[in-house]
Amino acid sequence: MEQEAPPVPLLVPQGGTPPVIDSDEALKKALQELSAGTGPFAVDAERASGFRYSARAYLIQIKRHGGGLHLIDPIPFGLNNALMASLNSLLNSDEVILHASTQDLACLREVGLDPIHLFDTELAGRIAGLPRVGLGPLLESLMGVSLAKEHSAADWSTRPLPKEWLTYAALDVELLIELRATMYALLNAAGKLEWAEQEFAAILRAPPPPPRIDPWRRTSGMHKIKRRDQLAIIRELWIRRDALACGLDIAQGKLLNDAAIIELCLSAPTTKKEFEKALRSIGLRARWLEHHVIWLEAIACAVAMPEHEWPPTRTTTDSLPPIKLWRDKFPEKFAPLSHARALIEAIATENSIPVENLISPESIRRICWSPPIGSRQVRDEPAVRTMLDGLGARQWQIELVAPALANALLEREPLEIPEPPENPEVSGPVSQETGEAG
Repeated sequence: MEQEAPPVPLLVPQGGTPPVIDSDEALKKALQELSAGTGPFAVDAERASGFRYSARAYLIQIKRHGGGLHLIDPIPFGLNNALMASLNSLLNSDEVILHASTQDLACLREVGLDPIHLFDTELAGRIAGLPRVGLGPLLESLMGVSLAKEHSAADWSTRPLPKEWLTYAALDVELLIELRATMYALLNAAGKLEWAEQEFAAILRAPPPPPRIDPWRRTSGMHKIKRRDQLAIIRELWIRRDALACGLDIAQGKLLNDAAIIELCLSAPTTKKEFEKALRSIGLRARWLEHHVIWLEAIACAVAMPEHEWPPTRTTTDSLPPIKLWRDKFPEKFAPLSHARALIEAIATENSIPVENLISPESIRRICWSPPIGSRQVRDEPAVRTMLDGLGARQWQIELVAPALANALLEREPLEIPEPPENPEVSGPVSQETGEAG
């Protein structure tokens, strides 16, 4: 049996690594070159996640056939820049290709780049049913080339940006146009192109996510905290850390990580010496000490707080109860849910698409928790379709899942799901990228 040729490493862009555009003159020249090109625009952005508080773009990469490859530093141009507005008008003259667009759209929009025609190669891969949809794996499996990813977690706010980082960034758009053409053909051949187009349009019109309720409750290690007075300490530390991080534009964890917040909550130090002792067990860091006065003030404020101001153990939201409680506490809702899940999984398998891309699991839970009036007595597919539409499902999703959901809502007994073997040979979650158990 003939072995497949190994992927060819993609080391530098065909035209070399371009210089960074950080002046009006350079951006005007790039606009002229891109205007002379044809077809869609390959676009990517680099942020400084883990280093900066903001999610702003620190580098924007754009390539177009006949229009060159350009690396734009958006920082010197600020917000509401006329040249960036001209670039946005140019991008909107054709399709914009992004990989995992939901990660980059917000930071692109912040500097005035707001696409109106989108092709997302990562989402296209999911809808096409490909097992690995990262940019690197897609280029390897479909185009026979490999990308190095050693700078993916770099601090892109660094100035000047090292040459090797710029090369890495440029390669992210080097073959994106060709990858889009391949993905388009795959979707078209599978009869899924319209599905993908509906998904791309939904991404563009999606509103920004609402602010989280009590975001401090997402502090890692909260399961160790049982008392409301301790919750007050966590809240005060989190709020002050957030304000300081925002003002300094430094990632919150750089100032005080979640493990440190939990330790401070449990020990409630009142002096610098006690502060150092509390955090020594998890590796005291110099930056935590730099702002120790702020942290001690937060703790003192929480400790002095009257009981009626302590946060409740849980926040009242419209979120549904955890699924693990449904079988015992809400059997009348668990029964249709168990059938719905099985039917949706079968439809996903039949159509070679991940379950979560076929339909939002949250939508399924909400329909089973609060089904349309009468749909548990009489099959009412139109009502299910209306509810799915109200929950944001796209038309292609509704067509595939509404009939099965209408049937599931009539079920009174839960579907018996076989228990996993007692001593499975392999355990742990399966990695999407490697296909191996973790």
